[in-house]
Amino acid sequence: MSRVAFYAPMKPPDHPTPSGDRRIAEDFMALLRRCGHRPFIASRLRLRDGRGCQQTQARLTEAAQAEAQRLRVAFADDPPALWFTYHCYWKAPDLLGPAVAQALGIPYVIAEPSYAASRLTGPWAGFAAAARAALERADRLIVTKPRDRAGVASLARAEALVELPPFLDPGPRPGPRAPGQAVPAGHLQLLTVAMMRPGDKRASYDALADALRFLSQPWRLTVVGDGPERPAIEALFAAFSSVSFLGMVSPTALRALYESHDVMLWPGVGEGIGMVYLEAQAAGCPALAAAHPGPAAVLRMPNLPAPGDAVGFALAAQALAADPTAREAARGHVTTHHGLDRAAQRLRAILSPLTACATP
Repeated sequence: MSRVAFYAPMKPPDHPTPSGDRRIAEDFMALLRRCGHRPFIASRLRLRDGRGCQQTQARLTEAAQAEAQRLRVAFADDPPALWFTYHCYWKAPDLLGPAVAQALGIPYVIAEPSYAASRLTGPWAGFAAAARAALERADRLIVTKPRDRAGVASLARAEALVELPPFLDPGPRPGPRAPGQAVPAGHLQLLTVAMMRPGDKRASYDALADALRFLSQPWRLTVVGDGPERPAIEALFAAFSSVSFLGMVSPTALRALYESHDVMLWPGVGEGIGMVYLEAQAAGCPALAAAHPGPAAVLRMPNLPAPGDAVGFALAAQALAADPTAREAARGHVTTHHGLDRAAQRLRAILSPLTACATP
C-alpha cells in the first residue's frame, strides 16, 4: 500500500462546513483507499480567493511558500509515493503540489483540473497563471467534468490527460419506500437539495419556481439547503402553499428524504457535476435537471428538457414520477456507471504506472 499525499486547495475533506467540494474530496480519499493506497491530508492550507483581490492572492502565495518549505522538510526522509491534488483552477490554484513533488522527486496528479485562458488577464491573472503552471507540471490530469476537457486539453501532454466519470459510494440498497411526511393521495412528493447562494444557484431556484407553476398534478416540495440567499428564495416560493424549507440536514436524514420522495428536482444552472444527482439516484430517487453538460453526464435520462423550458421541465418531472421502473433504474445507473468499484478500477489503472516503483 503506497502512501499518497492528498491536498484540496479549496477545502480539506475534514473541514467542518459541508459542501459539494468537501464531499468530492472525501470521496476521492475513499477511492484512493479502495485502490489500495494510504492517503493522508498533506496540508489544510486553503488557497481560494473568491473576490479577485491582489492583496489576498499575495498573502496566500506567501503562506503557500512557507507551507511548501515545511512539507519539503517534513517529507524529506520519508516521502510519499505520490502527490494527489483535488481541484485546481484560477480561483484556487495548487501552490503546494508542484513545488513539493519536484523537491521530493515524486509523481504529481491533479483530479478535476480546470483552465480558462481568458482568466490570464483580470483580477485573478496571477492565480490563473499559477493554476496553468500546475496543470502543465502534472504527470496526470484526471478530468471529471465534460466542460473542463477542452480547456485542459489545450495544455496537457497527450499521455497526461485521462478521464474518470463522477462517482460515489452508492450505499446500501434502499428498502421498501415509506413516505417521509403525510401527503394526500395523488400528490407528487418533490425534493430539492442545493445551497442558497447568489449566481448560478439562485438562477436554478428561479428556474425551479418557474417550472412548478406548470405542474398539472398536486404536489409538495421539500427544500434542503441554506445560505445567504435563503430569505430571498423563501420569498420567491411564498406564492406556493406547498413548500417546506428544512435548512441543512444530516447525511442520514438526507438519505431518508431521497428514499421517501418521488423525484429530486434541480435545474442545474452552471453545475459542473452536481453530486446531488448521484446521491439521489443511489437512494432510488429519480433526479431531473435541465440539459446542462454537468448534470447530463450523470443522469439516466437521455432527453433532458432544454434550459429555460419551464413547461418541458414540469412535464418531465411528472413523467419521471409516473414511471414505475424509474426508481430501480436510477439506482442501477449509479451502481453500474458511477459506483466506487467501477471508479476504483479506472483510477487504479491511471495511477499504477506512477506508483509501480514506489516504496510502501
